[in-house]
Amino acid sequence: MDSTTNLPVAVIGAGPVGLAAAAHLLERGLEPLIFEAGTTAGAAIGDWRHIRLFSPWRFNLDAAAVRLLESAGWEAPRPTALPYGGELIDNYLAPLAATPAISARLQTGARVTAVTRAGLDKTHSRDRDTTPFTVRVQHGNGETRDHTVAAVIDASGTWGTRNPLGTSGLPAVGENAAADRISSPLPDVSGRERSRFAGRRVLVVGAGHSAANTLISLADLARQEPATRILWAVRGGSAEKVYGGGDADGLPARGQLGSRLRRLVQAGTIELHTRFGIASLKALDSGVTVQSVDGRTLDADVVVPCTGFRPDLAMLRELRLDLDPAVEAPRQLGPLFDPEFHSCGTVPPHGATLLAHPDKDFYVVGMKSYGRAPTFLLATGYEQVRSVAAALAGDQEASDTVQLVLPETGVCSTDAGTSCEVPAATPAGSGAGCCTAPEPVLVGFPTGLSHGRQ
Repeated sequence: MDSTTNLPVAVIGAGPVGLAAAAHLLERGLEPLIFEAGTTAGAAIGDWRHIRLFSPWRFNLDAAAVRLLESAGWEAPRPTALPYGGELIDNYLAPLAATPAISARLQTGARVTAVTRAGLDKTHSRDRDTTPFTVRVQHGNGETRDHTVAAVIDASGTWGTRNPLGTSGLPAVGENAAADRISSPLPDVSGRERSRFAGRRVLVVGAGHSAANTLISLADLARQEPATRILWAVRGGSAEKVYGGGDADGLPARGQLGSRLRRLVQAGTIELHTRFGIASLKALDSGVTVQSVDGRTLDADVVVPCTGFRPDLAMLRELRLDLDPAVEAPRQLGPLFDPEFHSCGTVPPHGATLLAHPDKDFYVVGMKSYGRAPTFLLATGYEQVRSVAAALAGDQEASDTVQLVLPETGVCSTDAGTSCEVPAATPAGSGAGCCTAPEPVLVGFPTGLSHGRQ
């Protein structure tokens, strides 16, 4: 980015990574303009505020954001405590968004619908690299405005675009028509959404930690509401990946999650159906019939889709992107996280160079930068935006110096409660918090989400 420009840098999304990006830009003397589709910062996390992270506070905070907070008199949470999603908002993101430096630059209820080069569609090349961007935003009052900016950092995540229930990447036949029988990916079954699940037949679809958390919450609900029936459908031949290492797991909380889920299945509290790839849904007067590709059927009142997420690329249609054809991440990153084998601790640290696209000064960061991969380290997102801010400020050396080193074994968790073990002082995908996502990576969202796949 031309360091003499007086235009701001657009940051799309005010989740953990988006606000960290703004903090790093401010430290570099650049002007962020933050667009958040929700009504508050961290709005997507609010959908799973009842989920507790596996990673403690000390792994879920960005350094530049903390410096900004401390200058405003913020008191850090106890570093070893395990926060809920709601606490991540209330004790970190909301105070960060309220600091004068951020609040003056944050627009909520501002949904980005398109990004392009000012006056140029994607077919035009002349002067493209020196032409500013146009960011089209639909504001909460119904007005649509175009904003001219020098660079764009897309930290919008993937929470709003879940994978469909069908087996071929498409919605199952009848899935859209049955939408009112399908819940959010991480429903609060024992809290604010209890009435929708108590005493009902609930079908959970998916083989990740989002599914595990929801199934265990449903089992707790069933003890109080015995008429509740819990069905679980996975595409594979077993649920061993979800059960994990049990008591031998390097992360006790994760091991306990898998062990408890296994016991619930063995006891018959949860009815597991394997090799159940979904072909169709048929909405009934009360409930829905779900049919597998081999003709089996399950009847349910509510379907919970723990099937993972994908990036929304529609708003980037007029940009020149270089994406991996399989996972829809930046091409150089794609081979590092094949969804069949990917773990949030296996991806080496990376920055602006690997995140760059043919359209200069445009970057996708955070959970969205991993495309359809199911897990993401929040600390990876923080390192991404530190590097991107340095690159936009013209400090290429700082941008290229990327590493994530923990002083001790770290835990990365997702909004869905997924986690992984990171060896001590290992500069390879280490860090804290699998965000967003969403699969809700979060924080490792879902802000990685490790909701998982079918």
